Amino acid sequence: MTIISTEDRHRISAAIFEAEQRTSSEIVCVLARESADATALPILLAALAALIVPWLFLAVTALPVNLILVLQILTFLALAMLLCIPRVRIALVPRAARRAMAHRMAMEQFMIRGIGRKADRSGVLIFVSLAERYARIVADRAIADRVTDRQWQEAVDALIAHTRHGHIADGFIAAIGICGEVLERNFPRSETSRSELPDRIYMI
Repeated sequence: MTIISTEDRHRISAAIFEAEQRTSSEIVCVLARESADATALPILLAALAALIVPWLFLAVTALPVNLILVLQILTFLALAMLLCIPRVRIALVPRAARRAMAHRMAMEQFMIRGIGRKADRSGVLIFVSLAERYARIVADRAIADRVTDRQWQEAVDALIAHTRHGHIADGFIAAIGICGEVLERNFPRSETSRSELPDRIYMI
């Protein structure tokens, strides 16, 4: 299922282009379906439950061993499939751990998308991870020296508010506009400014 339509991707690209016309900084957007890679936990829980099943049947029934072993396998398969459903799998991970995973992915995307390689260190990442309901603005060193995290909060709040109602593209566009205003005040565009990174949203 497509998270953002082609039309919405074009709208986001246009918003990035427009914002960057007023600043020497770069804006990159990344939308992740989920950040928590916790496939091993559901399998572990299913395996533990399957190990307990034979002892329960041996204690309370007189079923033959071969049938108990079949039930053990079926228990494992059923629980593994149930616990690996994305919403269930993510719910098994503590909230703090999910946010830590989303934060780590945001930092990884900052490097992968080449934001940290910008010459004047004035790139910004707008990152959202849907499953973890996590949004963050990651600014490079030169911006972080001038702009506090509190100044990005309005953009984060706009992202969260729109995404909560299913308007993901509108959330990114609002955040891009707010970030553009902050960047324009601190890093206005000059005659030598040029775009080094694609004006697009990456979906992972």
